[in-house]
Amino acid sequence: MLEIKDLTVHFDGALALNNVSLSVRDKEFVAVVGPNGAGKTSLLRAISGLLTETQTAAREHPHLSGTITLMGERVDKLKPHQIVRRGIVHCPERRRLFSEMTVQENLEMGAYLHHDQIRKETELAFKLFPVLKEREHQMAGTLSGGEQQMLAIARALMSKPKLLLIDEPSLGLAPLLKGEMFERVKEIHRLGVTVLLVEQDVSVALDIADRIYVLAHGRIVTEGKPVELMKNTDVREIYLGI
Repeated sequence: MLEIKDLTVHFDGALALNNVSLSVRDKEFVAVVGPNGAGKTSLLRAISGLLTETQTAAREHPHLSGTITLMGERVDKLKPHQIVRRGIVHCPERRRLFSEMTVQENLEMGAYLHHDQIRKETELAFKLFPVLKEREHQMAGTLSGGEQQMLAIARALMSKPKLLLIDEPSLGLAPLLKGEMFERVKEIHRLGVTVLLVEQDVSVALDIADRIYVLAHGRIVTEGKPVELMKNTDVREIYLGI
């Protein structure tokens, strides 16, 4: 479904990603793990087109090279809204909700491509995240951290993604809420959505992903199935911290 070849990203001379290549097959659950500053967020923002769009607005000038294709079509030159229309939907780090809008209004914003199916998609969101139904008319900014993360994922689902990008969903969550939230992410995958997850909690990635890429200093240092990575002592100790 997704094919990235030799993706390199510079920020005003600083190298964020260095010849990164990876792939995600249809219906697969792939995780990218690595320490802070490894380039994980830059990777997702490059895929969704947000990197160039937001950094240009901030008067920074990122330079991207390499190719990103979705089902054989190049998307690396498209605008973010065009990429969403192709089926790639990004649930960003730190949620980025419309804090002064209600839960329902945030969900409706996520469904701007599918206004005729808002009711159907909202019912699915509430089925996956029942607490959001209870908070339907509550302002998003007043939700707990865990509820906000659930809303961010639910809002992304409203765009009916073929490929869902999720950036650090466990950030700042208590262990109990983290476990509940990832159960919902696994359920989304079981519904047929292809998932590319960026996550710093390696134990979670090892538990739920079909394959894992390890990113360090802007480069892919290794990849494989969780069981394969766990058999490699150097990978376990140096890159997975186990």
